[in-house]
Amino acid sequence: MSYPDFQIDWLRAFVAVVDAGSLSGAAPLVHRSQSAVSMQIKKLEAALGRPVLLRGPRHLEVTPAGVELLSYARRMLELQAETQAALFGPQLAGRVRLGVPDDYASTYLTPVLRSFSHRYQGVEIELTCEQSTALIPRLMAGELDLALVSRDRPQRGRFLFQEPLVWVGAAQFEAWRRDPLPIAVYESGSMARIATLSALVARRRAYRIVYHSSSLAGQLAAVESGLAVAVLTRCSVPPALQILQNLPAEFELPPLPSMDVAVLRSKASLRAPAVDAMYEQMVRTLGAKGSD
Repeated sequence: MSYPDFQIDWLRAFVAVVDAGSLSGAAPLVHRSQSAVSMQIKKLEAALGRPVLLRGPRHLEVTPAGVELLSYARRMLELQAETQAALFGPQLAGRVRLGVPDDYASTYLTPVLRSFSHRYQGVEIELTCEQSTALIPRLMAGELDLALVSRDRPQRGRFLFQEPLVWVGAAQFEAWRRDPLPIAVYESGSMARIATLSALVARRRAYRIVYHSSSLAGQLAAVESGLAVAVLTRCSVPPALQILQNLPAEFELPPLPSMDVAVLRSKASLRAPAVDAMYEQMVRTLGAKGSD
């Protein structure tokens, strides 16, 4: 029994549309017009015999057949990139200006850079570590090409996954027993700070800000010294600190939201192949976390 071939350009267009959320958003990612992307999707669907996307007035939805195909398509594109790098050497050169908060850098950026540097040794990566509230305006101003951030509003950037916020403390000091509750917070405008204070106010838990710092290292120092408790992203909590849960009822801390983590891209970088490759690597590596 013979089966139809899935051309690599069809699969690349399909993955780009899923990642961008629209045909128009996918077009610059694959360096084609919107109509050309649409035609490639139609050819893919004709070969498959089933639709992979449902086109609504405001958004695209991936069909069950599309969901099943998507993981295979990503693997095929990744294998093609690895093959090209192995047989022909690095295909790309240039620079990628990448921004990431301290708390996401080690856990989430490391696997991205590991895979990317293996394939594209000719690309220079310029890394900036700041809070999301500082990275977003820098990217909008064109000072960065890409940024991995906790997004400040829905629909900004390409959503990757949710990162929970958690209360943390040093077990030996039990700062959570104090009244008012001593807290360490990030700088004014920080989304974690806003979430922390909003949660305490909603629960009517008395608190006192005893320390504030824009850096993760500063937050950890305040907590480890017993000066305060703090709210951190779960991925950034070191083994020496305790995630504060299941406390006695009188000391129970309020629930916290999760951060929507997204990758943002500057408009000026849309025709930069090195940035294309890094963007695709971030989506391929971190987007899968959302379905774990």
